[in-house]
Amino acid sequence: MKKREPVKRKDNVVYFPGLEKRLTDKGLESLEQKKFKEAITFLEEARELDQDNDDILIGLVLAYFEAGSFKKAKVLAKEMLLQGIGDYFQMVDLYLTVLIQLHEYQEIVSTIEVLLEEKEIPTEKHDHFLTILQFSRRMAENRQSEEEIEPEVQNLNLLSKNNLNEQMLVVAGLAEKNIRPYIDEIADYLEAEIGHPFLKTMLLTLLKEQEINKALLVRKFFKENTFIPTELPEVRVQPQMMAVKDLLEDRLESNNPGLFENTIGMVERTFFINYPFELEPENPSAWAGAFHLLAQEYLGIDQEISKIASEYGAGIVEIEQAMAQIKEIEKISYPNI
Repeated sequence: MKKREPVKRKDNVVYFPGLEKRLTDKGLESLEQKKFKEAITFLEEARELDQDNDDILIGLVLAYFEAGSFKKAKVLAKEMLLQGIGDYFQMVDLYLTVLIQLHEYQEIVSTIEVLLEEKEIPTEKHDHFLTILQFSRRMAENRQSEEEIEPEVQNLNLLSKNNLNEQMLVVAGLAEKNIRPYIDEIADYLEAEIGHPFLKTMLLTLLKEQEINKALLVRKFFKENTFIPTELPEVRVQPQMMAVKDLLEDRLESNNPGLFENTIGMVERTFFINYPFELEPENPSAWAGAFHLLAQEYLGIDQEISKIASEYGAGIVEIEQAMAQIKEIEKISYPNI
């Protein structure tokens, strides 16, 4: 007779046997399908039931990383290293990759120097870690030099630059700096009607990365609202965008991969430019239908709007409204540098 799996309890809640395995399987499947937010939900629930499962923890670090939640990925990866969970040097590699995304170069230097001192790095990985160490030392030195002169360089002059590429270069340069001395100028740019929507999105993502929790007024496309960067969703996993992508994936990925790729590219451009505002109408089905129709139109494929409306379960008027907005957003060129 097969031995029954013991019942698990947490806070007086009884969980069905095998629930953590089902949650883990669903989480890893979502991760493979690039549904990172969904993967995080499943894997976090699985971790509640099984704290030391390698598959759950590694999957969760990867899901955090892919979703852009680098600080959560860092904390969990460091916990796993300290507890000896998973293959040690694979976890070191993953931890260093997360630190690079966070621009924490001094932490990378300290971590690799300890490994070198303890002579624990395998011969085949020695050059790999030395390369990362040299790169991180240079980046840490550059950052320190910038911080030393930063108090004297307080003006971005974004609004006084007429050339969009010049503005783009200034914003791109902020990625390696402490953004706090520039908050007032950035706030002015976010409020300004003449500020480019693409650059406003870039600035907001930088503010979020550096954990700025100040309320800032943002104006885009005749809309305005106040946002706190730390409370915004990651630009790559905006809930409305993810819902639209899921609908398009269900209908196009297997049937027409080429059309699917073109459509998803348009979705990402549109939501990036519009961030952090939600698109209206709110119905994801209307937007999925609109993106589907426009992608076909750009490829010279005729399709009746009524058929698409029926397929996605959306109203024709809603789809037409969404299409008109996408066309306007598509007219905005992306800066090239």
